[in-house]
Amino acid sequence: MSGILVENLSKRFGNFVAVNDVSFEVKEGELVALLGPSGSGKSTILRLIAGLEKADGGKVFLTGKDVTGTKTQERNVGFVFQHYALFKHMTVEKNIAFGLEIQKRDKHLIRQRVDELIELVKLRGYEKHYPNQLSGGQRQRVALARALAPEPAVLLLDEPFGALDAKVRKSLAQWIRDLHDRLNVTSVFVTHDQQEAMEISDKIVVINRGEVEQVGTARQIYESPQSKFVASFVGNVNVIEGKVSGRRFEVRGLGQTFVTDGAEKMPEGDVVLLVRPEDIELQRQNSGGDRLPARISRIHYRGSLYEMELEFGDMQLTVVTPKELFIEAGWQSSEKVFLQFKKHRIFDAGKGHHEIRQMLKHLGYIE
Repeated sequence: MSGILVENLSKRFGNFVAVNDVSFEVKEGELVALLGPSGSGKSTILRLIAGLEKADGGKVFLTGKDVTGTKTQERNVGFVFQHYALFKHMTVEKNIAFGLEIQKRDKHLIRQRVDELIELVKLRGYEKHYPNQLSGGQRQRVALARALAPEPAVLLLDEPFGALDAKVRKSLAQWIRDLHDRLNVTSVFVTHDQQEAMEISDKIVVINRGEVEQVGTARQIYESPQSKFVASFVGNVNVIEGKVSGRRFEVRGLGQTFVTDGAEKMPEGDVVLLVRPEDIELQRQNSGGDRLPARISRIHYRGSLYEMELEFGDMQLTVVTPKELFIEAGWQSSEKVFLQFKKHRIFDAGKGHHEIRQMLKHLGYIE
């Protein structure tokens, strides 16, 4: 059964199209991430689901019911904001009780529910504290408890960890995943952090320029990207410019070609090949005759991994390899190597290589 169903949702602000014909489904009990860069429309989609913004087109269904024209307070959703939005003049317990008091619930039941939530979010002993007496992580847990208090059918979280430092953010993200597994409430959270989305969500909806680029599990999104944007935005990736002709890919600036199954599916002309750092295999000999020459320029120790920077024609590639395999191979800086792409994706360069490079620079994936 669908917990949330979004059909052809659209929203404009003046001439700006914030959300364009967006459709996706969140099954009952799923924790789903809306992932995309800043300004991609993620938060607007969440606010449309909550009823905090009015859609220009499309429909929103919650637990099978069409709520498109329904007021926020009648949708039975809990909403957690990035900056907590706690009432500064209220204690922790008063903040949590607020929604229940608005609903005029029985005082004894309110006290019981608040007590349960204080225990659930691990804030026992902080009941009488005010928000300015709490850490960022504690304030976010109060905000979450307040959203959960009325027992919503759907929980929506807008960049819930965005105001926290990296260490607190990571631990709170895992805590929310554990909490979700216990409560099994249908949840959607907005994030621009790909690692966060991949670690704690059941499913990821990748958003770009107000549109859905791809929907799938973390593994599907990472290993089988369906567009240039998804391949470049999710995870680290090397961008290699070139041309295709038949089954051969010609690397720009290198003057060499190699056979690839991906090339035969593309029209001849400018393309980009995207390959993950862990999917580049190095050898000292050109065995098979179809490997490409490169030179190791720098080596970085990364704990369980080694990261190598390679000079590849007039481009720079990043390769990562497990520590054990690196030590066994004994790679050295300035060493000449031959490489092969174990897995890669080829995409049409659209209007040319310049456009794709500008997009990737804007996203921060290449210098």
